Amino acid sequence: MTTSNARAAALLLGLALWSAASSAAVRQFTFTPGIAAALCFGAVVAAALLISWGAEAAQFYVSQGLAVAFIALLQVVPEFMVEAVIAWEAGKTGRVDLVFANASGSNRLLTGFGWPLIFFVTDFYHRRKHGRPLDAIRLRSVHVVEVMALLFASSWYLVVIWRGRLTILDSAVLGGAFVAYLWLLNRLPAEDEEGKEDLLAPARLIVDIERRWLRRALMFGLFALGGVVMWSVAHPFLDAMEHVAIAVGVSQFAFVQWVAPFLTEFPEKVTAMYWSRTVKLAPMALLNMVSSTVNQFTALVAMIPIAYALSVGAATPIRMDPLHRTEIFLSFATTLYGVACLVKFRFTRVNAIIMLALFVLQFFYQGPIDVPRIGAPGTGFDLPPIQSHLAIAWAYVVLAVAEVSRHAGELRIREALRETFAAMR
Repeated sequence: MTTSNARAAALLLGLALWSAASSAAVRQFTFTPGIAAALCFGAVVAAALLISWGAEAAQFYVSQGLAVAFIALLQVVPEFMVEAVIAWEAGKTGRVDLVFANASGSNRLLTGFGWPLIFFVTDFYHRRKHGRPLDAIRLRSVHVVEVMALLFASSWYLVVIWRGRLTILDSAVLGGAFVAYLWLLNRLPAEDEEGKEDLLAPARLIVDIERRWLRRALMFGLFALGGVVMWSVAHPFLDAMEHVAIAVGVSQFAFVQWVAPFLTEFPEKVTAMYWSRTVKLAPMALLNMVSSTVNQFTALVAMIPIAYALSVGAATPIRMDPLHRTEIFLSFATTLYGVACLVKFRFTRVNAIIMLALFVLQFFYQGPIDVPRIGAPGTGFDLPPIQSHLAIAWAYVVLAVAEVSRHAGELRIREALRETFAAMR
């Protein structure tokens, strides 16, 4: 074994032991909220790195899209656990507002904040390596599957808004869309052999294993360990950070809509930033965020009515008020602009700046709170007036139309679909 492989093996083993030990400790022993949060944080970061290396290696044996979709699914395990608990409690208490708070906040964090973050991290390392700014992160035509899946899943939100409720029917449609999405990705070809030399040391170590059964066992082991760690620390992590949030005066709605999703989405950000710094893997980093968004719009939202119905004991719809509709419409509009950026298979600097600016703008508002029913007065911050978020949502829609109109000559969705279906196995 070479020195590089020995170091990579030691790193894999060290992170595996750290993540397993930390997750076991927080479940078996009682710590102060600060220490518990730190242990969970370290376990999540280590697990995210292990999963990312497994996914990098796996893309040479399955399609890159399927590998990225699988890693994204594992990464949202903490978020699924949190959303399931919220939906279950909503069935017992009737607090359905928190269900929509978590779902809407998590979507906007991934798209409005995550995508620009990937671009600017990649741009930073691109400048260091090449001495010039990055113009765009480019996707291949086969990634039309992810783009179209995101468009369909987010557009279904309009049906939910129009009906004014979330039901088991939505679970069936979105769950079916998620299965179809994975099926299409599984039919795409694996990566070419020549790309293996660009892998980082831990992933290259896995790919270089000659014994097929051992290589597969190691990849499966990394995925399994990462998934178990993410699942095991979800509740301790959320409980610890909720105590921290209360200590600093953040209201419950604000915590559920922004703090909890930010923490549960941390694995996606760790993996995406890790890939972004290589520059070459920036498209894979962006796809990681896109796949996570698809997972949220399909599998995550599909799970909510099921968990709620099991809690209530009947297939009861989750009804929405004007505030819920506004928040969900803003999530749809944010994603619509994201899709408009990706249909040209380039995510540019201008796209990143606009997306980040509108994301930040939603936190600046004037006027009274429309629904001051969450949190004690004067503690933390709550939702802004409905009109503020409606204005930002329509700004996203207008900019999406402008983006598609401006780059109409670059749109090649039909050709990309034809090439993608021709490449399927």
